[in-house]
Amino acid sequence: MSAPIEDYALISDLETAALVGLDGSVDWLCLPRFDSPASLAALLGTPDNGSWRLAPPGATRCTRRRYRRDTLLLQSWWTTPTGAVRVTDFMPPRTRLPCVVRLVEGISGTVTLRSELRLRFHQGRVVPWIRAVEGCAVAIAGPDAVWLGTDPPVERTGADDRTVHDVTVTAGRRLALTLVWSPSHRPGPPEPLAVPAETLLKETAGFWRRWTAQCRYEGPWRDAVVRSLITLKALIHAPTGGVVAAPTTSLPGRIGGDLNWDYRYCWLRDSAMTLSCLLRNGYREEATAWVDWLVRAVAGDPADLQTVYGVGGQRLLPETEAPWLPGYEGSRPVRFGNSAAGQYQLDVYGEVLDALCLSLRAGIDLPAHVWSLVEALMGHLLRHWREPDQGLWQLRGPRRQFVHSKVMTWVAADRALRMGRLLGRDGARGRWRAMRDQVHREVCREGWDPARHAFTQSYGSDTLDASALLIPRLGFLPAIDGRVRGTVDAMRALGHGGFVRRYTPGPDAGQGPEGTFVACSLWYADALAATGRTGQAREAFERVLAIRNDVGLLAEQWDPDAGRQLGNAPQAFSHIALVETASALSPRSRTD
Repeated sequence: MSAPIEDYALISDLETAALVGLDGSVDWLCLPRFDSPASLAALLGTPDNGSWRLAPPGATRCTRRRYRRDTLLLQSWWTTPTGAVRVTDFMPPRTRLPCVVRLVEGISGTVTLRSELRLRFHQGRVVPWIRAVEGCAVAIAGPDAVWLGTDPPVERTGADDRTVHDVTVTAGRRLALTLVWSPSHRPGPPEPLAVPAETLLKETAGFWRRWTAQCRYEGPWRDAVVRSLITLKALIHAPTGGVVAAPTTSLPGRIGGDLNWDYRYCWLRDSAMTLSCLLRNGYREEATAWVDWLVRAVAGDPADLQTVYGVGGQRLLPETEAPWLPGYEGSRPVRFGNSAAGQYQLDVYGEVLDALCLSLRAGIDLPAHVWSLVEALMGHLLRHWREPDQGLWQLRGPRRQFVHSKVMTWVAADRALRMGRLLGRDGARGRWRAMRDQVHREVCREGWDPARHAFTQSYGSDTLDASALLIPRLGFLPAIDGRVRGTVDAMRALGHGGFVRRYTPGPDAGQGPEGTFVACSLWYADALAATGRTGQAREAFERVLAIRNDVGLLAEQWDPDAGRQLGNAPQAFSHIALVETASALSPRSRTD
């Protein structure tokens, strides 16, 4: 049986990430970057698909754990009949090769821990050749080599398919186990193994504390907001500026279902929203890096935006299945790659232009050629905004006239006009303004259902969609408008167990209904606050805070019936919404 999704904590070096369970096992790690093949894939199978467990023999769960304040250093305590020990797991921000450090410190008595490493390259499939070299264990298969350095040094590699190493600590003693990836053609132990673990620990703690010190939020939920911001930072690929939606693939929205997607890529929508969230809270460097990533990713024909790109800006993300992996709790298929790259989603134009406009208003020095990008995007929308698309939720069915997509088309024109005023550029201002007004009239006419007294998912439909809750936040209609209040009231029909589904379940529900959506539940809280129901808004917000796991992380969805997290985790969309709603409920903390 797979561990619950909420059992996992995140560590990251800003180029890839690992998930560490309450049982002391690293069950997910892609090397050398987020979208590389997994080398530890027990999350989607069994320990034999790749895992690294460090725990006292016979122990099943750590006694307690937490992140060190304002950092991404995970501390786990184990109490045994013979003593107590603390393990600190972290990944130093990448200046060298990627590595995972597990620092063991004796607290009392004497404790023995067993390290059992099972590396499986190529998505949990390939068993590497393992041998002892210069006091280290090294596993090699194809282009990949992973080295394990330990205190004391490795003398043997254990069983043929894994490396087993026992370490014993007494009170006050510290020792480390360090896992390092390198290209298999490079000879000898890699450089990070020669750096003292204490040095790596100090550097990593200092990096995160300097970064969190920039946070401008000072409201009542500061700890939750800072943890969410750290999580978002951890999902940014530092060398390129790309933002992944989550570090995982194929964690299901319904246990046993088939809606299992690969989220280790950069959706323009999620990336733009991450940028906006960070920028509002004082983080400017990420905004500059993302704009640079955007310009590179859309180069060629910038009007022909994809919905999703690789972390390096690559366009081809072929979707394949991994039948050798049984899936999380039997949820198949396990997918790598994402065919959503070929979908047409109009809303991304609005997300991109909204983020660029916010960057400009915040004083970010945008490259001169960004205005050419704005003109190209608006030129495309002028020609194509009337076309149906596949919408915010990437529904794999026929295209429709989605209301949210049209609202975001209005946002695109509105933000382009604002940028033009700020930059003193005319562009096609008259045509953009006319389009903006035309879109507004059409949405209010075709997207409104007088019987439900609410905006619906698509023109002519009676299906409700939680994305309509964003209408006041985006400025499409003011919160005092009766149509906004009516829409917010209608969303009670999407409620389940105090949380909100993303839309009325239909033929796209796969093998059954999915869980409630964390972001949608937070949008509901935000909309309640905007329409003057602050008490209800706080209650809805605090319900979401209560479903975070023990270290403050959120997946994509929540199952109120089973009381468990669902979907890829940790999810950027969920943490963005948490920060934005906290800001909406703490007006003094807002910076925009």
